[in-house]
Amino acid sequence: MGLTRVARGLAVAAVCLLAWSLAVTAETEPHDSAPGAPAETREGIWRAIFARPAPGETPAPPELVALGRDLFRDTRLSGSGQASCVSCHDPARAFTDGRKTAVGPAGAVLPRNAPALYNLAWGTSFFWDGRAATLADQARFPIQAVDELAGDLPTIAARLSADNQMKARFAAAFPGRAGGVTENAILNALAAYEKSLVSPTTRFDRWVEGDEKALSEEEFRGFDIFVGKGGCVSCHGGWRLTDDGFHDIGLPSRDLGRGALTPGAPGLPQFKTPSLREAARTAPYMHDGSLATLEDVVEHYAGGLIERPSLAPTVVRHLSLTPAEKASLVAFLKTLSSEPASHASDETSRPMLKK
Repeated sequence: MGLTRVARGLAVAAVCLLAWSLAVTAETEPHDSAPGAPAETREGIWRAIFARPAPGETPAPPELVALGRDLFRDTRLSGSGQASCVSCHDPARAFTDGRKTAVGPAGAVLPRNAPALYNLAWGTSFFWDGRAATLADQARFPIQAVDELAGDLPTIAARLSADNQMKARFAAAFPGRAGGVTENAILNALAAYEKSLVSPTTRFDRWVEGDEKALSEEEFRGFDIFVGKGGCVSCHGGWRLTDDGFHDIGLPSRDLGRGALTPGAPGLPQFKTPSLREAARTAPYMHDGSLATLEDVVEHYAGGLIERPSLAPTVVRHLSLTPAEKASLVAFLKTLSSEPASHASDETSRPMLKK
């Protein structure tokens, strides 16, 4: 894991902090400031940090991705035969469910919010607590969890094997692999589909690409807060707007998240930084769904923090924002989501991007 992931995280943090320092220096200047002001250099740095990668090769054969897509919707993956992955990850809701916390098919209320599934091909660990190292590992948990799909993988494999058409699709998706419909093949197909889910481009992306008119004055003021006094970029940097790290952000929750995985004594209450891509469409927010709106999220960071020794050092203490600044920050956060007309394409696999 370790050193490679830590080194990459430190490098990203260092670049973001350098740009942040430039932003703070020029924070009071408008983005169209006079010639010679540092704003143009500052914008160039931020554009480089938030730039989406160029399109790359297709991550998996289309037959495999299509198989995973259909398995994602297949109720045979549940013990009851009445639920599937889309029960909690609805493509029409940017692969969330709109609930405070997820609800299992038997009505069990789960303790955590269902996260969005975009751009997972670049993820380094999965779940709010990071307990799964790969997407295939991740898929195993909800399938088998008694309060989620409550499925049994050997039984699922037998069900699918009895379907001649599905059996043929597995053979086509995994050419040359003996064994037919296996547990690993099911999980790998689901992972291939999830890796194909790349978030749509947004108005913020258009600004990053050089369109000066893509953001309004208010939205750009919100961006200045995001990368400046708000310090949001310290955890939400890069084109995916996440550092893949785990932090205590001062929520009044008894859930320890990653801290519960610490061997021996309980660790710190830390949760994975969610991506802000499509944030306007994935309410409610936080690991426990405790914040209903983006306005609530901003209020939390601007005066609602529970300050304790474990609070992440990247979180700005005593952040004070005026009502106008709060509104501007929310306006910017909404530019990280796609236009309504593009929402229908959520289920369509997009070209993969280079890692």
